Amino acid sequence: MSRCAGIPAVHGGEDVKSRIFGVTGREALSYEQARDELVSVVKRLEAGGLTLEQSLELWERGEKLAAICSEWLDGARARLSAAMAARGPAEDPGTDAAPF
Repeated sequence: MSRCAGIPAVHGGEDVKSRIFGVTGREALSYEQARDELVSVVKRLEAGGLTLEQSLELWERGEKLAAICSEWLDGARARLSAAMAARGPAEDPGTDAAPF
């Protein structure tokens, strides 16, 4: 079973799963998996001692992982916005600020 089952559609009906799959070119990662791997990539780059080619490959992987994390966060924001819109007007009519 896909780890992305139940991910909501965002941005014009395109679902996050298909957008994440397009970024990675293989099975999609959960937000937590992408974030944890991104942390590992950054630590390896900061530690140094890599060849230029190894550093570039890690940097490219980090960019893909950051894009995956961003897609998950965009999806979460969309879900929150939809839930808040479905709830109706805010209980405090003096609150005009966005919730996030």
